[in-house]
Amino acid sequence: MTTEIIITNLAVRAFHGVFPEERRLGNNFTVNATLRADFRPALTSDSLDDTLDYGAACDVIVSEMATPSALLEHVAGRIINSLHTRFPQLAGGEITITKHNPPIPHQVEGTSVKVSWTRSDLPL
Repeated sequence: MTTEIIITNLAVRAFHGVFPEERRLGNNFTVNATLRADFRPALTSDSLDDTLDYGAACDVIVSEMATPSALLEHVAGRIINSLHTRFPQLAGGEITITKHNPPIPHQVEGTSVKVSWTRSDLPL
């Protein structure tokens, strides 16, 4: 049995980017996360102690998004390391960070970075 917590479209205003305007003006981002952990006991216990608190996971993500980086890859790495520190029971997961309306000369809704990891990949 595989058990996962899935966070969908966590909206964050942040100041990531290579260009000075991105760092000054900011942009809208969404973060999607799949967090793999064994929370099978919660299936019968109905206790938060037996699972992963997704509110606390969102807090970790938002906190890391608040620290500006040039690259979304760097932000994703920080999020993964911080999630692993806060939730050592994580077996792995996936993080996707999407920058909406990136400053490129093409019509796109957003550009994304996606990182999948397992416990053996950590620390990054």
